[in-house]
Amino acid sequence: MRQWTIDAFASAPFKGNPACVVEPLDAWPSAAWMQTLAAENNQAETSFLQKTGDPARFGLRWFTPAVEAPICGHATLAAAHALFFEMGVEAPLLTFDTHAGELTVRRDGDRLEMNFPADLPRQTPIPDGLAQALGETPVEVWAGMYLIAVMKDEATVRGLRPDQTAVKLIGGEATGGPGQIVVVALADAGHPYQVVSRFFAPGCGIPEDPTTGSAHCILMPLFGDKLGREVLHFHQAYPGRGGDLECESRGARILLRGRGFTVVESRLRLEPV
Repeated sequence: MRQWTIDAFASAPFKGNPACVVEPLDAWPSAAWMQTLAAENNQAETSFLQKTGDPARFGLRWFTPAVEAPICGHATLAAAHALFFEMGVEAPLLTFDTHAGELTVRRDGDRLEMNFPADLPRQTPIPDGLAQALGETPVEVWAGMYLIAVMKDEATVRGLRPDQTAVKLIGGEATGGPGQIVVVALADAGHPYQVVSRFFAPGCGIPEDPTTGSAHCILMPLFGDKLGREVLHFHQAYPGRGGDLECESRGARILLRGRGFTVVESRLRLEPV
């Protein structure tokens, strides 16, 4: 059984966010088996695909090393990249049936374009302990699936060294539970992106996620409204890697565009349980 490691939302190999993609299976393995393989892979997510009667439609599930994720952007892009570029699926559009509903991905030149549900944020009070956990006080806080801490500038976002133990306990009004905090600010002038962010997620077993597609389903409505723009470029500033997305608001949906690069092809010497 083949497996690929793909850098998603990357400008080059070893950038963006790596995800493992297991080749499509006829039926879902047990959740415990998938969780164990994801822990063995030890990437932010491992994608599992299930075949259907339609060669362009697949079941899709995502596992972090610790939990099954309810939605994941970079591992969806990685799954689509593997299907298009490694397995040779010839279709104008891929459709994935997921816990987050139907998601689609199409080829957009060198990039892939994903169609995800928008997660419209609401402004909230600053939760107790958040400033102490991050080491900086947010200008404002919003909540969707994740907690969004808006900082005063890009340098503050890039310089954060949060207390991961404290971050894990803070959820505020985020619907996805505690320990998942996006820090974000408007980018400095002169960059090819308008917004810069980082995502700390010890609540789901990831101290810091390199590039998080699902977070931009919250960030695009928030900053699209702030800046009065329907299309924005984002940079997620994970130290040493960094990921890049172009996002477009389409009402209740968000289009997420980015590239993938295959860096590893491997073969699993075991069968699913």
